Amino acid sequence: MEELLIVTTGGTIDKVYFDDKSDYQVGEPQIGRILQELGVAFRFSVIPILRKDSLHIDAADRELLRATIAAQPMRQVLVTHGTDTMVETAAVLAGIAGKTIVLTGALNPARFRGSDAEFNIGTAVGAVQSLPEGVYIAMNGRVWDPRKVRKNVAANRFEAV
Repeated sequence: MEELLIVTTGGTIDKVYFDDKSDYQVGEPQIGRILQELGVAFRFSVIPILRKDSLHIDAADRELLRATIAAQPMRQVLVTHGTDTMVETAAVLAGIAGKTIVLTGALNPARFRGSDAEFNIGTAVGAVQSLPEGVYIAMNGRVWDPRKVRKNVAANRFEAV
């Protein structure tokens, strides 16, 4: 694999909870630390552009993400993103020529024991290396066409539409 571009936008994967306030903040991106700890055999660059819950990501944020990805020379792109509006963001990224873009996130913060973050990141890394150019979502052990998936909030998982 050539160098992997990772663009982070926040979301649950990067959330830090504070027991005393029973509140959270979107913290530092966790993916670089996770990949370093796993000792991956590829080069990667992390560009943190947002630190937002995906419910707060707006059209201007999505255009910033699109422009950031389009401006970079790397062809393989992994985007960490909150799960609630991942599908909407994938639609905005569709049509960036010459790139394979995989969005992933977590239903539980990466800092939590038993988080799905590492599993989803691993799925996304495999997908971005093996799929043709286009935009995909890697969640719940599957790689999805963003036009054919939705988040089932009640069941807290992604499913086909």
